[in-house]
Amino acid sequence: MKLSTKGRYAVMAMVDLACHSKGSPVALADVADRQEISLSYLEQLFGKLRKGGLVKSVRGPGGGYMLSRTAEEVRISDIILAVDEPIKATRCEPGSPAGCRGNNSRCLTHDLWGELGNQIYLYLSSVSVADICERKVLGGSGALYRNEDGQKIAAAQ
Repeated sequence: MKLSTKGRYAVMAMVDLACHSKGSPVALADVADRQEISLSYLEQLFGKLRKGGLVKSVRGPGGGYMLSRTAEEVRISDIILAVDEPIKATRCEPGSPAGCRGNNSRCLTHDLWGELGNQIYLYLSSVSVADICERKVLGGSGALYRNEDGQKIAAAQ
């Protein structure tokens, strides 16, 4: 499965927003600069995030965007789904009885890839924006998880 730039950039921008907001709106131009993402592209993404109920906009001087819920409540899967990014590993439409082959049958590995998509969704649903801001998710299997003071708390299994 490949996550497109749409999903990746939306997650990056939402984490940036959460890490820098401190209770006040953040200008999208600042997010664009920090994350090196096109402002016009971010504007498109934030339109979808706003429609998805994940952010709210504040107009006027000092305006910008804020999370509409706490960072602990916003899951990475929420962000990806809000920007219309499917979380799937098959070519088939999710929930469709028709398969991905030319004759609408399922390939031999359909259930394997379908379950991989489910596991990816479950993982992304288990991670909040706050987890990323607090660096509770560190890359790589076997990586050490650290608390907010930087102390080791557990090794990934």
